[in-house]
Amino acid sequence: MTQTVVHLLRHGEVHNPSGILYGRLPHFRLSETGKRQALTVAEYLRDHDITHVVASPLLRAQETATPIAGSHRLELATDDRLIESENVFEGQKVSVGDGALRQPKNWPHLRDPFTPSWGEPYLQIAHRMLGAVHRARAAAAGHEAVCVSHQLPVWTVRRYLEGKRLWHNPSKRECSLASLTSLVFEDEKLVGLRYAEPAGASDPKNTGA
Repeated sequence: MTQTVVHLLRHGEVHNPSGILYGRLPHFRLSETGKRQALTVAEYLRDHDITHVVASPLLRAQETATPIAGSHRLELATDDRLIESENVFEGQKVSVGDGALRQPKNWPHLRDPFTPSWGEPYLQIAHRMLGAVHRARAAAAGHEAVCVSHQLPVWTVRRYLEGKRLWHNPSKRECSLASLTSLVFEDEKLVGLRYAEPAGASDPKNTGA
């Protein structure tokens, strides 16, 4: 059997002084802390057998992936399936009791937390992420790959692979900034899952994360 490890890496902290839900908006870059987190993860993975590095097309993911690709002398690939999930509140403030959530016109978007009604269906996220994971697994067969993505997509595909329901409490996600959710495959079969926080823990509820 061929063992391959696919590391799902959440991007580092984002520069977001206005505290909006930036989603798929362009030009949201890493903060200075985020840049340090990216370097920390690159150093953590320096001695790993990384042969493939791929990232979401969004700037913050590309910036997080670049030091890892550089340290392994690899060309950085892009896979659109690793992108952040769609959300109707993109560009707005969405803290509980604040901003867009206080406007009655937006309340219909909150009617269904199970699909959910405010954004891309969880099952669709899981399926596209799984496709990206298996493409990376094939590209790095017998070695290790790094896929840089975003909190909700990483958490959703993890729950899918663990056989758990996809709707969940966002405050309970185990997916800190610059964290690694590592999937271990023997050929095409998932045989293990590990989680690590090389850059330390972060609160999943923090805006800008």
